[in-house]
Amino acid sequence: MSKKGKAIIAVFSILLAVLIAWAVNNIPDGPDINRVPLEKRVVSFEGNTIQEEKDGRILWSITAANIEMDIDTKDASLTDVKAVFNFEDGRTVNLTAPKAIFNDKTHHLEVLNGVSGESSDGGRFSCTEIEWLAEKELLAMKGDASIEYEKEAVKASGDRIESANGFRNFKISGNAHLEKGN
Repeated sequence: MSKKGKAIIAVFSILLAVLIAWAVNNIPDGPDINRVPLEKRVVSFEGNTIQEEKDGRILWSITAANIEMDIDTKDASLTDVKAVFNFEDGRTVNLTAPKAIFNDKTHHLEVLNGVSGESSDGGRFSCTEIEWLAEKELLAMKGDASIEYEKEAVKASGDRIESANGFRNFKISGNAHLEKGN
C-alpha cells in the first residue's frame, strides 16, 4: 500500500473516531424517573353507584354524589354517600355519611366522617365510621357506636360494635353498655 493510501485510511479512521465520540457525547438524556413526580390517574363520576356481589347476591351497594376512582388501582373515594347492606335473611341496613373509601384489592369498604342509619327491622345506628370487612362479611361500627331497637327496648353503645347479620346479633367492645327491657 502506498503512502498516500495509508494517509487516506488514517484520515478516515480519525474522522470515524471523532464522529463516534461526538455521537456518544450528544445522545440526549432520558427522563429521570426520580425527578418526575408520578401523578395518580383519576376518573370522576357524578351521581353513580358501585356494588359488591357474591354468588349472584348483592352484598352492598353505595350511591354517591361524586366518585373519584384511581384508574390503575381501581380504589375509589366517594362523597355524600348512601349505602345499603343486604343480608341473607332479607334484612337491609341503610346508611348515610359524608365520605366512603373502597379498596378494590381487598374489597374493604369504609364509610366515614359521621355515619347514621337504620335497618329494615327497626334498628337505628350511629357512629364515627363503619367498616365492611369483606373476608369475614362483617360490618363493624367504630367510634361512639350506638344501636337502638325501640320495639325490643334494646340500646347498645361502645367504642366498636360488630355484626355479621346486620346488627341483629352483635358484639360490643370498649366502653360497652347494653340496656335491654322496659
